[in-house]
Formats: sequence, structure tokens, C-alpha cells
Amino acid sequence: MQTPGIDHHSGINLGVPPVTYGQGDRPPRGNYAAARPDYTCDQDWAAYTEQDHDLYRRLYERQAAQLPELACEEFIEAVQQLGAHDRIPRFDELSERLYRRTRWEVVAVPGLIPEEAFFKLLAERRFPVTHWIRRPEEFDYVVEPDVFHDLFGHVPLLFNPVFADYMQAYGEGGLKASRLDACELLARLYWYTVEFGLIRTPQGVRAYGAGILSSAGELRYSVRSPQPSRVPFGVERIMRTRYKIDTYQATYFVIDSFQQLFDATAPDFAPIYAAVRAQPPIEAGTVLPDETRIPPAAA
Repeated sequence: MQTPGIDHHSGINLGVPPVTYGQGDRPPRGNYAAARPDYTCDQDWAAYTEQDHDLYRRLYERQAAQLPELACEEFIEAVQQLGAHDRIPRFDELSERLYRRTRWEVVAVPGLIPEEAFFKLLAERRFPVTHWIRRPEEFDYVVEPDVFHDLFGHVPLLFNPVFADYMQAYGEGGLKASRLDACELLARLYWYTVEFGLIRTPQGVRAYGAGILSSAGELRYSVRSPQPSRVPFGVERIMRTRYKIDTYQATYFVIDSFQQLFDATAPDFAPIYAAVRAQPPIEAGTVLPDETRIPPAAA
């Protein structure tokens, strides 16, 4: 969940508090001493303990068991590309497979990184993955993205050519947004698609967002609970919608296909940013009068 503008260090001075576009109170963590100027670092696979590998295995098995009838088929097929799940994958070996499919690579980072560095890596087709794994007591919930969240949640769909191109286009758009002081608006697009997106299928809504797919409880909640609002995808609507970073989402946006998601990044966002700023923000969970509410998937 290397989400731009949600919780990130705003510079190399690690004493600077993180900027928060979403709402949450926990500070980020991570050791940045060994990071390169672009915030990448070595994975140091040999440093993982047997407890670390066992924790990854248990997390993987728990989430994989929930995927049928809740995750989209594209994700279910692609997650196999992570390889054996009894060990934390080696990033270099995973990158070799990924590069052959979509010309993407995985790079290690110490944790959450500044938005400019994040956007630049995406634009270069290099996905930043936090190298540390959560503590055993955080098995059910970790505030910041760890290696399990980033690998299991994000990397599989990078094997999908259309989604992979969307992620690069998002990175390129982010570099432009930083010059237009619009990162908060673009962060909402990332949050409601890459992290917490749903997709319409003939069998009903299914999850494709990494924050959902790596969550113990939100996967079933997002797809089947009658409580949250599920509304059709729309760029302006998403950019106006607030969110929280430390609870289940009150609103989910539903795409019809990954091609729709990719096409949405094609226009120049400058006039969209202007249109969004001219309107009041929308609180999470709100359904607008002319908006269709999409039902949950059948149990």
C-alpha cells in the first residue's frame, strides 16, 4: 500500500511528521538509513527468520482460502505467479518472471515513501514493496503496508497487461499532479481503485483492490455486506470523495473492466482537478440522488 499522500515521509529529514490526506492517528515506521536516493534498498532476504517465513505462509494461506467467489478471476489466476508460499519471495526472482510478462520489476523500500519518489518508480514500471514483515501480534491487522500486503495484494495484478499499463499511467499522472498541487485528489483515485476497488462480473461484484485482498475481514465485507455503499466508477466522483485509512470503507467504487480503469487515466486531469475543486467534497458512504447503488454479491 505505497499510497501517495496517505501516510508518507515528506522528505529525507525523518523527523518531519507525515502528511495525511486520509484520517488516522498512527505514525509510520521503517528504517530509512540504508535507502538509496530513490528510496529503494536491498531486500536482504537472508535476514528473514524462520518465524518471518512462517508468518508469511500463514498470512498467505488465510487469504488464499478466501479468494474463491470474492476476488476477481484475474487476481486468482495471477496470484500463482508469486511462487511457493512457504517462504517470503526473493524480489529478484519474482522480478524476472514479472518482467517477462509485463516489463515490470519489484524493488524493496524501507516503508512508506514520498509521493514524488513513488510516482517516479511507477512511471518507470518499478513497484515499491516494503521489505519488512509485520510482528506476530499484528497478524490480523497492520496499519502500514508490510511485505505481505504489498506482495500478495499488489503484485499479482501487475502480471495483467492492462492493469500493469494503468499503474504506469498513474505514476506518470502523479508526477504531473505534484506540479499542479493535486496529489490529494489523485491519492483518492489510487485509494478507491488500486487499494479498495471492486469490479463488476457476471457473478456479481468481486474485489481487485490490494487493501481488500490482503485484509482478513474486509474482503468478505466489501463484496457481500449490505452495509457499505457500492457505486459506479467515475473519476470526478472519486476525487471528491473522502476516505478513512483505519476502518473498513464506507464507499466502494465499481469498475466494469480494467480497460475502463486504464482509459480513465488517458485524459488530461488538469480540467478535472479544476472541476473537482469547484465543488464541495463528498463524505464517505454518501450516495448521490442520481446515483445507482450496486448490490452486494450473493452469498
